[in-house]
Amino acid sequence: MGRFNLLLIVLIGIWLMRHLAAAQLQQNFYASTCPNVERIVKKAVKKKLSQTFITIPATLRLFFHDCMINGCDASVMIQSTSNNKAEKDHSDNLSLAGDGFDTVIKAKEAVDAIPGCKNKVSCADILAIATRDVVRMAGGPFYPIELGRRDGLVSTAASVEGKLPHPNFNLDQLTSSFASRGLSQTHMIALSAAHTLGFSHCDKFSKRLYNFSAKNPTDTKLYPPYAAQLKAMCPQNVDPGIVVSIDPTTPMRFDNIYFRNLIKRKGIFTSDQILYEDPRSKPTVVDWAQNSTRFNEAFIQAMTALGRVGVKTASNGNIRIRCDAFN
Repeated sequence: MGRFNLLLIVLIGIWLMRHLAAAQLQQNFYASTCPNVERIVKKAVKKKLSQTFITIPATLRLFFHDCMINGCDASVMIQSTSNNKAEKDHSDNLSLAGDGFDTVIKAKEAVDAIPGCKNKVSCADILAIATRDVVRMAGGPFYPIELGRRDGLVSTAASVEGKLPHPNFNLDQLTSSFASRGLSQTHMIALSAAHTLGFSHCDKFSKRLYNFSAKNPTDTKLYPPYAAQLKAMCPQNVDPGIVVSIDPTTPMRFDNIYFRNLIKRKGIFTSDQILYEDPRSKPTVVDWAQNSTRFNEAFIQAMTALGRVGVKTASNGNIRIRCDAFN
């Protein structure tokens, strides 16, 4: 068999595995086993949100990190043991806020407390539902959620390497990173708008303020008054624990202001601002900055596509008793 034919067979096999796994996802998946699961999760999320707003960006970011590494299988929630360093302890995941993990754990406890629902709903699905709910609670669009994921059986820090986009990525790097998970450039731009919520540690963007280049210590793509504002909040050698809002305009609302900020050169990360600077992505940014309806529709499509990445079935997954430990 020729090398080309062998490669073709492998690629077809990968395609079939992805599509067969995603095919098990469906709305109302738990209609006969835990029919009120979405209502139960929503109630738990609302309770958590009443305690801290960080629930919203933390849960959204947790879902993204989980799906981009080994697929949407809640493997990012696994605690490390003496025999295994898990995903969450890789350097790229150390900034994930504990409130995201806690939201899922509390929702799992609430689901399992309902007669008939105990150990019927996967942590991966609970995370997907909770993510949809926090987006809506922040003013974003509601969308029907596809369910039927199993929880992953493997979680290693080594598997994280190179799977997550970095704040200094250019458009080609961003597009390639998302394409490796079966997501398009349009999906990537829409999902980047999750930065309309949440916070960043100063060290994630400080190079743009103080060490961008020998000629320009401050990145000229940053709006100068905004750069000055960031410097005031993040002076050199500042405590690495200091955080600032990623969206300087409406940091607690999910909206299309993220794209308007990019047009004003107020993208905090290089990977954000490049979406407006690069002529290949700029038209999309301008369109969504002007039309929130089209952006919301694109975001729903992107989140649905993200939720189909790396779905586990009964052959390579299960339903965990605890979200942070394997059965």
